[in-house]
Amino acid sequence: MDAPSTWDPHTHPGPVARSYAQRRLAWEEQNLSPLAARSYPARRAVAEEDCGLRTPLQRDRDRIVHSKAFRRLKHKTQVFVAPEGDHYRTRLTHTLEVTQISRTVARALGLNEDLTEAIGLGHDLGHPPFGHIGEDVLDRCLQRRFGREFRHYEHSLRVVDVLEREGRGLNLTDDVRDGIRCHSGRAPTPRTLEGRIVRLVDRIAYINHDIDDAVRAGVLDEARLPQAPLDVLGRTGSVRIDRLVHDLVEHSERGGDIVQGDEAGEAMAALRTFMFDEVYLGAVARREHERIERVLQTLFEHYVALPDGPPDGGGAPGADLAQRVTDYLAGMTDRYCIRTFEALAVPASLPL
Repeated sequence: MDAPSTWDPHTHPGPVARSYAQRRLAWEEQNLSPLAARSYPARRAVAEEDCGLRTPLQRDRDRIVHSKAFRRLKHKTQVFVAPEGDHYRTRLTHTLEVTQISRTVARALGLNEDLTEAIGLGHDLGHPPFGHIGEDVLDRCLQRRFGREFRHYEHSLRVVDVLEREGRGLNLTDDVRDGIRCHSGRAPTPRTLEGRIVRLVDRIAYINHDIDDAVRAGVLDEARLPQAPLDVLGRTGSVRIDRLVHDLVEHSERGGDIVQGDEAGEAMAALRTFMFDEVYLGAVARREHERIERVLQTLFEHYVALPDGPPDGGGAPGADLAQRVTDYLAGMTDRYCIRTFEALAVPASLPL
């Protein structure tokens, strides 16, 4: 029987791995737009030797997909808390939709698809349970108790920088980190065009798929959607996304930046305003807000009052109490948060 191989492909790379980076660099120079971010050199907080079969950006993508935070997205709310049905979006399916649309835009514009994909997959890793309602409740708890704020896009960066790998972080490249931190409209503009694609596509995706889910849930009567934006963008979510993507690509190509046309941009903004008024801040959401506030506030106050804070330290070693409680609560899935609340609030002698 042959002895186990001790060959290390990194210290003794084969011919494909030895030439990969140079071939990829040449391909990018020939095929990508001059405005595109390049895959090399890798700028990381901690320098690493490059992989022989993946660009640094592909490596970042793989680290995100294999992270614990990414796996938890499948049990985190997009809009509807614990919906009854198999076809509602979760934070994970939203992430995948944003990523695939963003890659389409990047390819059409000759930009770096690998960078766009890594940012898209990582942009919502820091979302707390219960979607934007949970973000608002956690933010207010922190402000009242510690004078701090919670922003999911900032926490997404903390997840990849600090919390993953038992406190070592993923050591992602600077352009991916910038795109994750700046993907929200409340954050500074991303420095790369690829990051700006994800920032705008995130909005395109959630407005349209949230309409679909709200109609399916019976929260929204499709006949009540404002007609003027539908006249511009279309009557179905797929048609609207298609038109918005075409508009985005054509205007961005002409403008040398990631921009929408005025007509499409105004129509999308009108739909977004309608969704905030009728769905995100509507009567159903307000009822859910009261329940979610009770759950998260109870857990927040419980962990703040514990002598040692939340279990397992609550986050990265060395963090103060406010940060450890934030890390612990923001990392929860919806169902784990509910189970934890029930275990704390319901006497053990009472059947659930």
